[in-house]
Amino acid sequence: MNKLHIYDSVKKEKVEFNPIVEGKVKIYVCGPTVYDDSHLGHARSAIAFDLLHRVLKANNYEVIMTKNFTDIDDKIIKKMHDTSKSLEEITTTYINAYKADMKALNILDNTIEPKATENLEVMKNMIENLISKDIAYKTSDSVYFDTSKDSSYGTLSHKSSDENSIARVEINNEKRNPSDFALWKFAKINDVSFEAPFGLGRPGWHIECSAMIEKHLAYKNTTYQIDIHGGGADLLFPHHENEAAQTRCSSGQNLAKYWMHNGFVNIDGEKMSKSLGNSFFLKDVLKSYSGEVIRFYLMSAHYRANFNFNEEDLIASKKRLDKLYRVKKRVYGIEISSVNKKFEEDMLNALNDDMNTSMALSIIDEMINIANDKLDVNPKDKNLKKELISNINFIEEILGVGGSDAYSYFQFGIDESTKDKIEDLINQRNEAKKNKDFTNADKIRDELTSMEISLMDTINGTVWEKL
Repeated sequence: MNKLHIYDSVKKEKVEFNPIVEGKVKIYVCGPTVYDDSHLGHARSAIAFDLLHRVLKANNYEVIMTKNFTDIDDKIIKKMHDTSKSLEEITTTYINAYKADMKALNILDNTIEPKATENLEVMKNMIENLISKDIAYKTSDSVYFDTSKDSSYGTLSHKSSDENSIARVEINNEKRNPSDFALWKFAKINDVSFEAPFGLGRPGWHIECSAMIEKHLAYKNTTYQIDIHGGGADLLFPHHENEAAQTRCSSGQNLAKYWMHNGFVNIDGEKMSKSLGNSFFLKDVLKSYSGEVIRFYLMSAHYRANFNFNEEDLIASKKRLDKLYRVKKRVYGIEISSVNKKFEEDMLNALNDDMNTSMALSIIDEMINIANDKLDVNPKDKNLKKELISNINFIEEILGVGGSDAYSYFQFGIDESTKDKIEDLINQRNEAKKNKDFTNADKIRDELTSMEISLMDTINGTVWEKL
């Protein structure tokens, strides 16, 4: 098996992964700001780093996966004013909604899920430390980080400022440098605020992650605090650049040994149905497609590539996943044996190459084609069936797809009352066939076909699926 290689955003190349401590990996991924429902960008990032989590586990690493919740922010405060709801009401609602969406996508549980509001003390300590070194300074509206005091500022993203980031920041003549950023924002009227030695206010966005890594994850007396820091490509600058600067100047350590970033998701409005519209919200897509189908689709492109989301490609991707479940149906009820060693090695080699999902999925396609050919020749080959079940279980373990029941997978989107009606019609058809009333049996099959239900008569009885 090849060693794991990942693409480091700082070096801009694939590098061999070597953890700080043998056999252990500490990962921090920037989580959502919880003021609204999660969107396809959240899904893409979650799946990318869940895949990394699974690949690391398959390489026998003990993984500490951390994803934070930003639960204090300008957008949350605006939502409070717009809805007259409390901070806790809003953030609890959207944290729960996010977790439900992640469960639908079969994202492994995080080891730690810190919230910004629960980690204020370490943020204040870090800011006080930076003020004492004159790396941070107070103005009338905020405590700012002086980027000119960090000789390494810009080495992460390879830029120290850009027009967009500066344009987003209000012009402030009190700042020492245009690229200086707020560590602590002093309280305004009707603002959410907290007591601090340097003034009543609330934390800036960037300090949150540095502080939470310092508190929950950081190795001490090492060059790097954690192994991997991840997030969307849009976070590289200024967010991750600023995080790195704060940690470097506060602790004397580099924040992360490796930096990984996933690509964007774009919506192709011309290829979206009326039911989905141009919605970017994950909850809207989940009404029409299972989380597993969405996950499989989003994994079809490399995690670093930008993704053009459209329904035509989503449907084509589902048909590709359907083939895996049709094989699973052919081996239904068979006990497992062990994974085919070559299949396992080929899959791990593909995924150890910076999570090359395109290669991994093509290996699965080949396995499916060979399996069908062999089962067509010898449909009672129990050893082959046992191996196939084991292979599919391995796919679920490392890719997070293929783990659903082979029949219920094809019944997605049908409500319970309709399922009851279908089962009742199947029972009536079986009774008609038993009484040799084939005319009525065919009539019932036609009725089910008109409901877009396909029947399959098997040795285990009649099973059905949605067309």
